[in-house]
Amino acid sequence: MVPISYYLILSAVLFGLGVVGFVFKRNIITIFMAIELMLNAVNLAFVAFSREFNQLDGLIFVFFVIVVAAAEAAVGLAIVMVIARNRKSLNVEDVNLMKF
Repeated sequence: MVPISYYLILSAVLFGLGVVGFVFKRNIITIFMAIELMLNAVNLAFVAFSREFNQLDGLIFVFFVIVVAAAEAAVGLAIVMVIARNRKSLNVEDVNLMKF
């Protein structure tokens, strides 16, 4: 059986990579991917704790996080498509002014 510390270390590494991607990338698509990576890291920690303590509460939270992530991806992709059509760029610095 794998100890919970391995899962939590992997979760922390994934979350850290997501934060680095969110802070340093300039492309909107990669920023959304970094946010999804952070959400999945939190899901991994929830599942690890749920398995360790034999509780279903963590799995219920994971279900809601997945639902929120799917909604965020759908709305985010729609916004990205509109921005790409209007601004002809997916660079964050080009989208800082949401006029017209």
